[in-house]
Amino acid sequence: MRLTKIALAAGLALATALPLLHQAAAADYKDEYKISTVVPAPFPWGIAADKWAELVGQRTNGRIKMKVYPGSQLVSGDQTKEFTAMRRGIIDMAVGSTINWSPQVKELNLFSLPFLMPDYKAIDALTHGPVGDKLFQILRDKGVVPLAWGENGFREVSNSRHPIRKPADLEGLKMRVVGSPLFNDTFTALGANPTQMSWADAKPALTTGAVDGQENPVSVFTIAKIYAVGQTNLTLWHYVADPLIFAVNKEVFESFTPEDQKIVREAAVEAGALCVELARKGLTDGDTSAIEEVRKLGVDVVELTPAEHQAFVDATRGVYKDWTQKIGPDLVKMAEDSIAKR
Repeated sequence: MRLTKIALAAGLALATALPLLHQAAAADYKDEYKISTVVPAPFPWGIAADKWAELVGQRTNGRIKMKVYPGSQLVSGDQTKEFTAMRRGIIDMAVGSTINWSPQVKELNLFSLPFLMPDYKAIDALTHGPVGDKLFQILRDKGVVPLAWGENGFREVSNSRHPIRKPADLEGLKMRVVGSPLFNDTFTALGANPTQMSWADAKPALTTGAVDGQENPVSVFTIAKIYAVGQTNLTLWHYVADPLIFAVNKEVFESFTPEDQKIVREAAVEAGALCVELARKGLTDGDTSAIEEVRKLGVDVVELTPAEHQAFVDATRGVYKDWTQKIGPDLVKMAEDSIAKR
């Protein structure tokens, strides 16, 4: 009986202490944790970031308050500085593009190797296999804690001049590309004139005709109304994909209790799965409703034949080989093997 009373007392003490421990931990937490993204809702990317913040707030009973700052506003609109800012603790968290982080993490250029991934199963084979594990370890070594994968989608090419069915159709076109040298090399190999600019500058440049075309996922093309600024020709070529990463500054993550770390991680995984689902909606499993929606907007949508697609693969093979050496031949081989086994 005495032992039972002692056990009950100990249990009550523990039950009383746990909320106090949470309160003490919460007292050390910031009033707000800033999440950086490039685009807001209703883009899948922005919706997923909002969902992450919402789930964490609910499951921590408000101990961790996260707020999304879209438009790369935490890095003055330059999305390529996002990773460095998070690593240094200037921003707390991000749902970031592998493309935008690739200038600081060369291995993330893997996803931008031209025509590496032929389909969505190939993306999944990389992000949810040994390649994804390897990349997450590289990020951890750089002072950032990666938690989950999301997706912005395959990037398709559009322009205001004419349909693109062969590499020669890109000859001389002024193309807006993201701030990665690999994109410059790819479009140069195809005969285009690539111009690097941030997303904030892209749409005005398309509006004025400063550039002829751009490349982005279908969801971005429709939600951002890129078709309304003269981009009436869209070619589905799946030349690169843009996985997203949910991540937290290392010191911030380690400041959370183990229980809260688990909540933040699991919420990121759930939000990431939602992001992938939304990014692929109307584009997979025989559902082409997203493409039909684009056609209804008056856009000429080109779907390449296998032979036409191969011509683009051949034209960019030199870029693929050069960048394999820069990214790391072993990692590229691991990726190729994972895709072959998908």
